[in-house]
Amino acid sequence: MRTLVYYVASTVDGFIAGPDGSYDFFGLDPDVGRHLATHWPQTFPTVAHGQFGIDGRQGRFDTVVMGRGTYEPALRAGITSPYAHLRQYVFSRSLPPSDDPTLQVVSGDPVEFVRDLKQRPGRDIWLCGGGDLAGQLLPEVDELVVKVNPVVAGSGVPLAGRAFDPHRFTLTDATPIGGGVVVLRYAR
Repeated sequence: MRTLVYYVASTVDGFIAGPDGSYDFFGLDPDVGRHLATHWPQTFPTVAHGQFGIDGRQGRFDTVVMGRGTYEPALRAGITSPYAHLRQYVFSRSLPPSDDPTLQVVSGDPVEFVRDLKQRPGRDIWLCGGGDLAGQLLPEVDELVVKVNPVVAGSGVPLAGRAFDPHRFTLTDATPIGGGVVVLRYAR
């Protein structure tokens, strides 16, 4: 069975974006960029692959799932397929079906859809964000990979937006990667 991996950048206080959905305050230290391009290459948008010397076939994922809010910045930039090197699913009840054959808009229940995806053949599935979708899918998350940035935001989009319902994970690795960023890996 495939694994659902929630791989995301976060502030020290647990926010993945500002109240307006912005994330530029994270920055990208060159050491961090090199580490991520080497260890998590498929999580870079396809348009950035040439800049970082990434071969889109390398890595553990062949599928990405994301919420509408995570997809919106690409749409605003005129990019309908931000991760064209992966099968892409965007969960939204307000977006029309995509004309792009590499991306599917899903209006149904994310939990049922992801449970079905996990049963299909393929490599692991990357949960890209955002916090609302992550909150809905938290019971299905098998691995949590959080790039904790040395930033305290105070408010914004939480790592997993949901009612109080603790889910315990086990720390499997903690790796400082430069620029004050630490990658924490947890397993269910």
